[in-house]
Amino acid sequence: MSNARVLCFGEILFDRLADQVGRSLEQVESWTPYPGGAPANVACALVKLGTPAGFIGCVGEDEPGDALVKLLQAVGVDTTGVQRHPTAPTRQIDVVRTESGDRIFAGFSGHDTTEFADTRLQASQLPVGLFEAADFLVLGTLELAYPDSSDSVHKALQLAEQYDVKVLLDVNWRPVFWPNPETAPETIKKLFKQIDFLKLSKEEAELLFKTTDPGAINYRLDSVEGVLVTDGEHGCAYCLSENEGNVPAFAVPVVDTTGAGDSFVAGFIHQLCQIGIHCLADPQMAKKVVTYANTVGALTTMKPGAIASQPTAAEVEAFLNSHP
Repeated sequence: MSNARVLCFGEILFDRLADQVGRSLEQVESWTPYPGGAPANVACALVKLGTPAGFIGCVGEDEPGDALVKLLQAVGVDTTGVQRHPTAPTRQIDVVRTESGDRIFAGFSGHDTTEFADTRLQASQLPVGLFEAADFLVLGTLELAYPDSSDSVHKALQLAEQYDVKVLLDVNWRPVFWPNPETAPETIKKLFKQIDFLKLSKEEAELLFKTTDPGAINYRLDSVEGVLVTDGEHGCAYCLSENEGNVPAFAVPVVDTTGAGDSFVAGFIHQLCQIGIHCLADPQMAKKVVTYANTVGALTTMKPGAIASQPTAAEVEAFLNSHP
């Protein structure tokens, strides 16, 4: 029986970060691989904060796949939901970085986006027991781009509904993952009736809703319990149980922004696991939850890599106590 309170569904991969900052893909001389993939990042961040989490996804029967599964297990993430594909490789993505630390997803080292193991995730092999035991499902949208993994997304949503698992959708828009990026917005929008919380970047909000106002988005969707719109160094706007507000970002020395949004999601879900969704009805508690999530995201930007940089609950509390 799994004790994972949160299931994180989607891709796990290696981000190959350019060692030379501010250069184009062609100008980069060397790369350093860091474990990543938004749902895997969220799972690891949750465990480090103290909330048991499981990861559901597919990697290859190869050395990178072995390394990623071992990492999840070392962190303490439940890997019951990890599938292995005998021939498709584990995904690796080239990430170039700007002088300010922002990252640009530049390609897949000569591979086509459809060739990787994460696209082969099989709906028939999703472990039902994980959903029976879970409270939350955290879902990205990249797996909607491929037939097998898209089927698995819809199966996961069916299981979440069957076992009363709350769903947070993190849009995580990455055009480079989609064989036909122009089909993505309508494909993503079809999920909105099946989710409870929606997390968007400012750019994603504009793409999908033509507004960055979380209250307007919440009103338009009607069926969700909360909308979060993050905007990097400008913080997060939110509408949670009809409580609206904006929490500014903390000013910290940024080394690498990779995974900051995933850590934000983990911080938000961790707080809901700690104090319950009902707390969002209190305006002060809603703001406190988002402030906590902002803190987890900010601390993650202070070191390189998405997973290695994630803070513990004690580090988050210490930061909040020193930044009242």
